Amino acid sequence: SGVSPYAISLCMVTGVFVARWSVPTLLKGTRSVFADLRENLHLLSSAILAGMLWAVANTLTVFAIRDVGLTIAFPLWNTNSLVGIFWGWLLFGELKGAHGKNVAKVVLGAVAIAGAAVMLGFSTIHGQGEHAHKAVSGVLAAAGASLLWGTMYIPYRKAYISGMNPLSFVTVFTVGELGTVLALALGLDPRTRMALLHEHAPAARGVLFWLFLGGFVWVVGDLFQQFATKYLGIGRAIPLSNTNQLWGLAWGALVFGELAQASWGQRVLVVAGSLVMIAGALAVSTAVASEREHASTDAALERECRRYGLDYGRVLRAYLGHGAG
Repeated sequence: SGVSPYAISLCMVTGVFVARWSVPTLLKGTRSVFADLRENLHLLSSAILAGMLWAVANTLTVFAIRDVGLTIAFPLWNTNSLVGIFWGWLLFGELKGAHGKNVAKVVLGAVAIAGAAVMLGFSTIHGQGEHAHKAVSGVLAAAGASLLWGTMYIPYRKAYISGMNPLSFVTVFTVGELGTVLALALGLDPRTRMALLHEHAPAARGVLFWLFLGGFVWVVGDLFQQFATKYLGIGRAIPLSNTNQLWGLAWGALVFGELAQASWGQRVLVVAGSLVMIAGALAVSTAVASEREHASTDAALERECRRYGLDYGRVLRAYLGHGAG
């Protein structure tokens, strides 16, 4: 339709913004959300930072889809699970004290995910000239999104072990999202500046509605992932939620015909890479935490309480979901 990637990301994030401020308040009530925010003022900057990281990553995914298609881009940016596993281990004590079998599941699963990403990336870089250049650009954009989305979970986890409810966190998170995407659109893309956006919007008015709706619906799935991150940790929640790539593969191939002109070799790489990545994600997600690993998580929770002068009993009850409403 001729809409730029920046405009696409801006329209989607507008839907995200509306959903983030409506769905949580419908579920918990405005008073409950703002009370939670007042109790966790020290986490507001972390939530805004997470939203900024998400916004840049989301914009990169639009470039990736444009250059290499949904079928390839989707699994590539889902390698954010590798980044998440590393930060979860380094900063929050995840896998520390875990049984050797669980560590092996996580490590082998991570290797499988990385190997699958290489397969998928290799399947796109073929030929010469402009197509090969676009393929490289698309793969790099997806890799950048993966890095940013994996790092974004640091403030997520930090907020949740401090007792903040995910429904409250995302309402502030979206301020960073919308502000960053708006700055990117106005600063980097002349076509998307307010006056010019109005010029090409009529030609794609129907598309803009679906982008807005896509952002709104995305929030519903993301809320489930927020609670998964809270209760399972980064290293397990991200790989499990990354099985959404099956839908990306299905829609890209069946709805948009992205594999229609691909050779059999490329199709084998795409399908095999997706299956290997799913197997790796399942291996990671089935590594059930032991009591010793839970003790490491509890130590991280105590550290956050000492750092910000929080009441340990209240934070622990909130972390476990007791009395959360």
